[in-house]
Amino acid sequence: MTAPMTVPPPAAEAPRRAVCILGLGLIGGSLGRALLPTRQVGGWSPGEDSRRLAAAAGFAVADDLPGALRWADERDAIVVLAAELTAFTELLRGIARYAPHSLLTDVGSVKTMVSQQVSTITPQARYVGGHPMAGTAESGFGAGSAELFRGRTWVTTLAEHTDPLAWAEVAAMAIDTGARVVPTTDREHDAAVARISHLPHLMALTLAQAGEQGGPLALRLAAGSFADGTRVAATRPELIRAMCENNIEALVNALDDALAMLGVGRASLASTRSIATAATLGHQARLQFERQRDRRDSGGTLLTLTDPTVDQLLDVGASGGDVVGVGLGQGGSPIEVRAELPENPAP
Repeated sequence: MTAPMTVPPPAAEAPRRAVCILGLGLIGGSLGRALLPTRQVGGWSPGEDSRRLAAAAGFAVADDLPGALRWADERDAIVVLAAELTAFTELLRGIARYAPHSLLTDVGSVKTMVSQQVSTITPQARYVGGHPMAGTAESGFGAGSAELFRGRTWVTTLAEHTDPLAWAEVAAMAIDTGARVVPTTDREHDAAVARISHLPHLMALTLAQAGEQGGPLALRLAAGSFADGTRVAATRPELIRAMCENNIEALVNALDDALAMLGVGRASLASTRSIATAATLGHQARLQFERQRDRRDSGGTLLTLTDPTVDQLLDVGASGGDVVGVGLGQGGSPIEVRAELPENPAP
């Protein structure tokens, strides 16, 4: 994968906003490490070991959630929900009490549920959903890296009422990690990740169990295809449950399609002793994924948007493009967004 495009900021660049990260595990810890060279980074995590390691790395770590949120409120920091999805309710209640007007984002793998929680618990927050498409099967602050997001996709979600300036602040934070930003809606995000993230986790769990049922010999012979296909099954079960059980409608639709394909393949194998159709269509689908990835990595057409609307930003994501630079401006200067659109869009 090629490195993300470096786009020079406009002349009137605003100072980067401080960031308060709630949850200092793999994703939160990596985010803080990536931002430390350019921003103040504070945060909190319930685990004492995570707080100790983050403080040693240079984070301004609070002893408790209220302390972290007071730190954020004093600096008008971006507050990032980076804990497990099951902890969001408690964190949002704290935000509603100690920093209710925060610029708020998250790194959760589902967006509709989080948006609903935010609107219910802390409606005064300026919220922009976020989801970096990066991670490993490991967890904890020690597993993180400042390079985790470099060259990766960072989804940002918008709704009709989203403040473009709030979106720009969150997008600039993501770009500062080396990521490329894809704007979309909560619903479109959840439908997409059900197929390319949540369904693969369920498939990996199934493959792991099927291999184990083959006994010691099967596991002894298992090599690359089994290891690759089951890699994400090593993720902690509670994390897999949280993402899948909070995206049920979209995931059930994806499962129905996958089960139908498996059913057709099984019937064909039993009746004609052939999987020709499944082999051909699956191979073609994989090649299509590789072609789209190659188009993205080879660059595209640059587009500059001045004070863009929500619809203009969503059009960038819908076209297969990325946001590669955001100029926040200062002293009344307009927001400037630099996007890269594919020269040869996928059919």
